[in-house]
Amino acid sequence: MNLTIYQVDAFANKVFECNPAAVVPIQTWLPDKTLQNIALENNLSETAFFVPANKGYHIRWFTPGSEVDLCGHATLATAHVLFQHLNYSEKEIHFESRSGLLMVKKEGDLLILNFPSSVVEAKYIPTNLKTAFTIHPIKCYKGKSDLMLIFKSEKDIIDLQPDFLKIIESNARGVICTARSEEYDFVSRFFAPAVGINEDPVTGSAHTMLIPYWAEQLNKTELTAKQVSKRGGVLYCKHLLDRVEIGGKAVTYLIGEINI
Repeated sequence: MNLTIYQVDAFANKVFECNPAAVVPIQTWLPDKTLQNIALENNLSETAFFVPANKGYHIRWFTPGSEVDLCGHATLATAHVLFQHLNYSEKEIHFESRSGLLMVKKEGDLLILNFPSSVVEAKYIPTNLKTAFTIHPIKCYKGKSDLMLIFKSEKDIIDLQPDFLKIIESNARGVICTARSEEYDFVSRFFAPAVGINEDPVTGSAHTMLIPYWAEQLNKTELTAKQVSKRGGVLYCKHLLDRVEIGGKAVTYLIGEINI
């Protein structure tokens, strides 16, 4: 069996920036073990697979270690493949997923993700996370899949030195670290060693928590964010109450063929 594979740098203006994802179009679902093995072989933070559905497509995402409920950058990459390479002609793409209905539209050179907001619930900082980054967080919030730690400054976020074993002990998919920014509205980093990703370069799904929190803190609905990982990335955000919009660009790095 031969499958076409695309590798796309998501939230990027040019190749070698931001967050790479693999995208594999298929007509019908392959066995889960095969999908997981492809993701492991790709060894990227996410591989997205999609099949035709009644009103669009059904999408699934796999890290090298497991299937996840939601991935923003791989959804952006998938939309890029559909618009750029597969001649998708409608204005908006609908994806069915484990996290409900997701939409992506094209506005100029931006792709705009429309995702459900994550509930943000304050909680005590878990003991292991108080010392997981050498710098102590000041607040902690729980979302559907992740924990979010608030720090005093943008410099704190840049200077974090994570202890991945302590992060795994948090029993969350991942841990978001964030603070206000001088140039942007807020900055963040995302660590998910429990699913095989020590640090994700740019994490769209984390912004389903970040956007509602910072929209309330800053009393504004349109925000600009920077994920300050090594590869980095800028995200254009909008709070729509029970949903959020996350905008970014994408660039194709390669088109190839999988032989299985």
